[in-house]
Amino acid sequence: MPIKPHGMLGRLFHKGALARWQDAAQAAGTTPLTDLRAQRYQARQLKGALIELCHKADDRLTPPYPGTRRFARPVGTDWSWRPTAWRLRLDQPGRAPVLDKTRIGDEISVFHDCTSQEITLRQMRNLRETDIAAFGMRLEVFHFTGSYLSVVIDLPTDICQNLQKQHLIQLTTQIEMENSVPVLVRLNVKHGPNTDQILLTLPVGDPEAVVEFDLSETQLNVKRAEKMWIDLMFQTPQMNQFTLRDLTISRLPRAQI
Repeated sequence: MPIKPHGMLGRLFHKGALARWQDAAQAAGTTPLTDLRAQRYQARQLKGALIELCHKADDRLTPPYPGTRRFARPVGTDWSWRPTAWRLRLDQPGRAPVLDKTRIGDEISVFHDCTSQEITLRQMRNLRETDIAAFGMRLEVFHFTGSYLSVVIDLPTDICQNLQKQHLIQLTTQIEMENSVPVLVRLNVKHGPNTDQILLTLPVGDPEAVVEFDLSETQLNVKRAEKMWIDLMFQTPQMNQFTLRDLTISRLPRAQI
């Protein structure tokens, strides 16, 4: 039976272990080297476990709480999604440098043609009172010699189920920049051998930027729709930092006129 940390046995064990390591630390200046080496080995093992516990506890006990799918959805929404990178801590939370076609988690890829290795991307914990998503993504670009830089987000395949041409695909994001530059957003829909695209400009400077892709403007064959992805394309990104505090996608029917 596991010992509960707030129970009597748990408190006694903790008090005894804490006293033991406090005594060992105070006596470290005179402890025989053989014993000190063994204590150091045990302490490092314990330190690793404690650090891991603290990180996981901080994630679960500090709002916004990981895993949350809560966000405002437009009236009539019949499908919605927040990518994993904004909900849960990734096993590998970042890359430095970010090379072309680098994959972060299961849903995010970075594409660029920059030869200098001065791009980083990492997941970060959101801790502001206004944050809803538990995590954010931070892209930092220093010297940039390429002609394009894009972050690609693969959407779950079930967004294509029951898809209609009267649907709108709404992207909502909270993005911060050190220097304001244009950001283009492109929706890609693969249907059979064809891929239709809709290109829009993200309204930067707003606390919450929203764009809507109208599928009626495409030649989409909804019966053959099989995959969607979104490109965030950063213009003149050099010497800049982009923080995506949140990113959500909703599908809803266009209002009939």
